[in-house]
Amino acid sequence: MGKFIVTGHYCDEVATKRAPYREAHLAGLAQQKAQGVLVTIGPTQDLRRFFGIYEAVDATQVQTLIEQDPYWQNGIWTDYEVIPWIQAI
Repeated sequence: MGKFIVTGHYCDEVATKRAPYREAHLAGLAQQKAQGVLVTIGPTQDLRRFFGIYEAVDATQVQTLIEQDPYWQNGIWTDYEVIPWIQAI
């Protein structure tokens, strides 16, 4: 298992546009957390970016999880990058 940082951007007017998908989005994240693959995820205060930490088999697993999320599928997340990470401390 490796650790990965995920970062990306939200669409404009995210607070309004995410509303129809928010419940499904949060349920999916809760499931990932329960399975142990998601360590943490959340937005910046200004709702322009999101950051997450995953513990997964590989970057492809993380990409699959991101692309199955309702926020990605409905354009709430506009881009993302998966970065392999070494936790020093």
